[in-house]
Amino acid sequence: MAASSNSSLSGSSLSSDPEDYQPPIWKSYLYQLQQEAPRPKRITCPQEMESRPKYYGREFHGTISREYADELLAGAEGAYLIRESQRQPGTHTLALRFGHQTLNYRLFYDGKHFVGEKRFESVHDLVTDALITLYIETKAAEYIAKMTTNPIYEHLGYTSLLKDKMVHRLSRGRTEPRRVTFQRDERISSPLVRRSALKDTPEKQCSYEKIHNFKVHTFRGPHWCEYCANFMWGLIAQGVRCSDCGLNVHKQCSKLVPSDCQPDRRRIKKVFSCDLTTLVKAHNTTRPMVVDMCIREIELRGMKSEGLYRVSGFSEHIEDVRLAFDRDGEKADISASAYADINIIAGALKLYLRDLPIPVITFDLYSKFIQAAKIPNAESRLEAIHENLLQLPPAHYETLRYLMAHLKRVTMFEKDNLMNSENLGIVFGPTLMQPPEQNALTTLNDMRQQKLVVQLIIEHEDVLF
Repeated sequence: MAASSNSSLSGSSLSSDPEDYQPPIWKSYLYQLQQEAPRPKRITCPQEMESRPKYYGREFHGTISREYADELLAGAEGAYLIRESQRQPGTHTLALRFGHQTLNYRLFYDGKHFVGEKRFESVHDLVTDALITLYIETKAAEYIAKMTTNPIYEHLGYTSLLKDKMVHRLSRGRTEPRRVTFQRDERISSPLVRRSALKDTPEKQCSYEKIHNFKVHTFRGPHWCEYCANFMWGLIAQGVRCSDCGLNVHKQCSKLVPSDCQPDRRRIKKVFSCDLTTLVKAHNTTRPMVVDMCIREIELRGMKSEGLYRVSGFSEHIEDVRLAFDRDGEKADISASAYADINIIAGALKLYLRDLPIPVITFDLYSKFIQAAKIPNAESRLEAIHENLLQLPPAHYETLRYLMAHLKRVTMFEKDNLMNSENLGIVFGPTLMQPPEQNALTTLNDMRQQKLVVQLIIEHEDVLF
């Protein structure tokens, strides 16, 4: 029964070597305790209460004292009733018998019943869940405290297999960032970055790590935690599920799960406005396919287009491109036969970058790049920008590296397209860099630095990456 409730983990097909794979042993102790938990026993009021709210039933007893409620519930484990507070008329209390004593909880209703975070369709369900939780946490407090000490997560067949696949893919597709030292040539008056020397230093560790996107989830039927192998108790909201890869764990176990989420493409509902790392890992690419496809199309037929990236395409057509990517992914048709105006493709690329939930230059590095742009010494400024680039998450780094190389090529056609690095910095500064707090004044004050950061990265992309 335990194994069947976690069908995603059962079966030898999850391991690269079926003979070596040993299915996890699901721990049923907490499941047995849930089965033993007291059942709800509604204590009904013998008379009709005119003041009874319409969302309560005969368990509502009106305004009665704690002492009287205790008498009504005495001797019946799991018995419950609802009373109106004597001290605060209009507020309601759930009185519940557990452990040979009456427990009182402030009861709320906003379309669903709740006393804490969980919300229930009925008071009966609320009491059922409360009794299960109280019983398990009373009987197995010490067990629960230790249940994460010997996790099965690292030994699951599919976990090891995913790691092997990721290491193999990244070793083939990832370009390691180079650490650069900028040195002044004393014979030249200006600090020429072109004469910078590569210094042998430890390379940045390559790893497309992604944290799990856990959200509270209600599991239908018995379910076991895929981290500690213990039963996930309760009636609703028993644990959390990663909305990107489907991993199911206890809420407390979720804090211990490594940042090794491998998104399932079937769970990724869209391409635009999707976290960059999530999209990259879901599609097994180095960069988002939107960036690759749009840049390929632009370089194929648009490099001499006057005002490239500055002239806007029709917003309706740009929206069509967005919908095509969301619907068809890498099969989206953005060819000249579908969109003759290259500004539509350029506009779609800018829209994709602008709508990322975490910008290419991430929120946590935004202020560091802004401060780097303010450094008066040109060499020190580039050194600071380079150090900041090395701190970008790998997927963000690769995306920025590829984009900047493309924009550098755009500037080589300046005589035709009239786009130099300064113009592109103005266009892409606010697109690639957004302050953590959307403050109009902050954005306005930082526009000069945003432009300068992107301009410098374009001009020196060959040594910065």
